[in-house]
Amino acid sequence: MARRERDRKPDRESVVDPTDGRVLERNYDYAQKNVRLLSMWYDCEPKRMLELLAEHDIELSRNDERQFGTYYRTVKRHANG
Repeated sequence: MARRERDRKPDRESVVDPTDGRVLERNYDYAQKNVRLLSMWYDCEPKRMLELLAEHDIELSRNDERQFGTYYRTVKRHANG
């Protein structure tokens, strides 16, 4: 390993933003596309999690769509409108 790489301090860009669209989508997949489980991971209410998913245009699973679809679509319309 080159000396520069070994002595280099971690830069701020290596910090992951959990609300970034790609990170959020990946975490939703890891949570088996379950809004309630993901909201526990993020330590927030399911309502807030739905808002984040809608803002990033992340499609809900069929189960989440049945439970939260109306609210999700409302938030999505406002985010895109």
